[in-house]
Amino acid sequence: MKQMTIPAAAAEALYQAMAADGSVFLIGEDLAMGGVFGAAQGLKDRFGPSRVVDTPISETSFLGLGIGAAMSGMKPVVEIMFCDFLGVCFDQLMNQAAKTRFLSGGTVSLPLVIRTTMGAGDGSGAMHSQSNYGLVASVAGLRVACPSNAADAAGLLKTALEGPDPVVIFEHKGLFGAETPVDPALPPVPFGKARTLRQGADVTLVAIAAMVPVALKVADSLAKRGIGVEVIDPVTINPLDRAAVLASVQKTGRFVVLDEGAAFAGIADALVSMVSREAFRSLKAAPAAITPPHTPVPYAPALEAAWLPDAARVEAAILNMMEDV
Repeated sequence: MKQMTIPAAAAEALYQAMAADGSVFLIGEDLAMGGVFGAAQGLKDRFGPSRVVDTPISETSFLGLGIGAAMSGMKPVVEIMFCDFLGVCFDQLMNQAAKTRFLSGGTVSLPLVIRTTMGAGDGSGAMHSQSNYGLVASVAGLRVACPSNAADAAGLLKTALEGPDPVVIFEHKGLFGAETPVDPALPPVPFGKARTLRQGADVTLVAIAAMVPVALKVADSLAKRGIGVEVIDPVTINPLDRAAVLASVQKTGRFVVLDEGAAFAGIADALVSMVSREAFRSLKAAPAAITPPHTPVPYAPALEAAWLPDAARVEAAILNMMEDV
């Protein structure tokens, strides 16, 4: 095992994929210099400008190019620098990429991978800090992954490249500085298989991407008070490992979801709805969703820090649940 950051692991996964399969190519902005976050470092020197394609600032055009290439048998990896910019090319994503396989009766595959970044906390403002994976996951035909560590970022990318469907991988900028253990072989990570990071008997805590370290901090803190928190990282949002979440709730009887996405009509709402509907008789307390407020991300540092969910809010919610028996 070696320690790697998410961008470094993604770059290595791309290198391995491109070396093994000549149909894999990259397209996006600033890739010639290695990518804004370093996930294409050295790839143009190794594979040349025909496979590491720099583009103008026109997400609609180069995502459309990627869709056409995928329909023609290539395996494009399209980098959208920030997930906020998916709004620019949402027709291509929602209508062309998501529906082509369905509309063709399965005769046309679309092995397209979109890598993008998300997340607040670095003072980037309202249009470079969103976490809109819930919006994308709501579109039938799109697979969505949210890695919380370098090994998953690389392994999910490898899995995505071998599938027939378009995949959007959301990487949280707030995790880019952390080095985590990675198998140098970069084994594929399955879609639809959650990972239980901490066992616990009292409450189920589902956390997504950058919220995973927060959840583990909460679990450590509450363990000192005799409260067992089971921490689950769903890894992929669509497909979602519903069985893992429901089995945990049936064991603990309490459910909290910690999500930096939308407070309204997002993944947190969807999970609370699922648990309330399918594990109702197991619940000892009302499920809770810990999210930011339903506002754009503030720019002012103090407001942005207050906007983000933190360990104190999660602990308070769980302690309140433990009293609600």
